Amino acid sequence: MKKILFVLLLLPGFLAGQTGQKGFTINGKLSGFENGTEVKLVKNGEGTVLTDTKLKDGKFVLKGKIAEPTLFYVLVGDQAPVELYLENTIISLKGSKTNLKNADISGSKSQKDFKDFTKVFIPMAKDLNALAATINGTSPGTVRDSLILVHQASGNKIQNEIDKLIQKKPKSAVLPFILSATYGFNEDPILLENRFNKLDASVRKMEISKTLVDFIAENKIGAVGTEAMDFSQPDTLGNMVSLSSFRGKYVLLDFWASWCGPCRNENPNVVASFNKFKSKNFTVLGVSLDRPGKKDAWLEAIKEDGLIWSQLSDLQGWNNAAAKLYKVTGIPQNFLIDPQGKIIGRNLRGPALDEKLCEVLGCN
Repeated sequence: MKKILFVLLLLPGFLAGQTGQKGFTINGKLSGFENGTEVKLVKNGEGTVLTDTKLKDGKFVLKGKIAEPTLFYVLVGDQAPVELYLENTIISLKGSKTNLKNADISGSKSQKDFKDFTKVFIPMAKDLNALAATINGTSPGTVRDSLILVHQASGNKIQNEIDKLIQKKPKSAVLPFILSATYGFNEDPILLENRFNKLDASVRKMEISKTLVDFIAENKIGAVGTEAMDFSQPDTLGNMVSLSSFRGKYVLLDFWASWCGPCRNENPNVVASFNKFKSKNFTVLGVSLDRPGKKDAWLEAIKEDGLIWSQLSDLQGWNNAAAKLYKVTGIPQNFLIDPQGKIIGRNLRGPALDEKLCEVLGCN
């Protein structure tokens, strides 16, 4: 049964914006606090204190300079932190001890963009996560299927909000953070890249954007919609076989091992799909993560499980070159590749494999 993933409401570490010139000044006015209460400006994701001061007659001033607009937290005594998307400008922060989390902050354009988005995003994300919990606790059937459709529709609303913000404010310094924080709703690196490319050039040059570019590149490896990377490994007879030699066919690139219990349990499903679709230009290419000196175990598992398609392995275990190329960190894992060499599915197990093959090859 497919699990519905929960999504983090905030994603620390992916933050920045445009370079400032004169530094920042935060003028604070807070009621209900004693003189001498410590006020700290702490960087999100690191916990480092950029600057600090103490309240005097309900007021404080924090000054400094940052390279780019960045999310910080203002910590006042032992109260819950106040989110502040800081930039090099004059900022006003007003609030009270009884309601500090809703402090009024003005002067920062990045802060306004950040709060405008989170005002919409946070409630929707909470509702989506609550719905995911309900789905995961519901047995398969029409009720669960209906809930999944609602979940998908709700997720689409969040995607629409992201696209509207990019279209409306492509120069906003908070967009790299928003793209990173919302990635978990679809986990589609191609979509993330397309959105990133729509940002203004000044935003794409930010330090955070460099991190985001690296993140996209890393997650595009083996992603649906990308080109399958070629490799060659020995087959059971020691002959070198390349993935590209199967070009023109639908190929399930299947990573497994003789010692992997879940892989062996999944093999009957792969065999059934192979037999069902082999006459429709479909085949399987197995890559085993069996270990050095374990060729006999690999060959025996192939025989026992009836894996009659091509089988490759360099017998290097988790150091298998193809597995490292595709960033395989767990098995079983597979990639469905079309005749043009594009990945059109991944991690298709059980009925999901048949469903996808029926979609592209037909079941008649």
